[in-house]
Amino acid sequence: MTDFYRQAGDEAAPLILTALMEDAAAQRFDLMRRAYFPPERNKIAAHLTMFHALPGSALGDLEDELAERCWRMEAIEARAAELRFTGHGVAIGIDAPPLEALRIGIAQSWLDRLTAQDRQRYRPHVTVQNKVSPERARKTFDALQSVFEPWSFLIEGVELWHYRGGPWERAATFPFGGAPA
Repeated sequence: MTDFYRQAGDEAAPLILTALMEDAAAQRFDLMRRAYFPPERNKIAAHLTMFHALPGSALGDLEDELAERCWRMEAIEARAAELRFTGHGVAIGIDAPPLEALRIGIAQSWLDRLTAQDRQRYRPHVTVQNKVSPERARKTFDALQSVFEPWSFLIEGVELWHYRGGPWERAATFPFGGAPA
């Protein structure tokens, strides 16, 4: 595990928080990721990250907060709105104002424990290609841009993951309108 993901004084594995997309959307994004992401680097399924490194030592407190926030929410209507050229890859920008509001609330609660990356402006997206040459990324972007049409899907909750250097390990799932799993 890299030092980037460790909080000062926090030796526990950091936690990643992602949006839980409905199955059809998750599969659609993952098909694109498998088609364009370098296979040797593609260790996890397509995902919509909300936070990259929450403090692992605060797992219980974080679970309590997520359970409290999520049980009161309903599924969020989201839109795969645009393609984004990232320089070394391609992402699909996601339009989901209620998801952004949820993230703001969580960020305010955890502000003193957020990494610099997680303090940055949140621009929801699903990365379908990364860590390729700018030329290859541009070709992918241009090819996808010629056929891309925005589409809608539901976000049904959030998922919390342990990051231990390899594939992520699910810590908990918090469905909107339900009890944690």
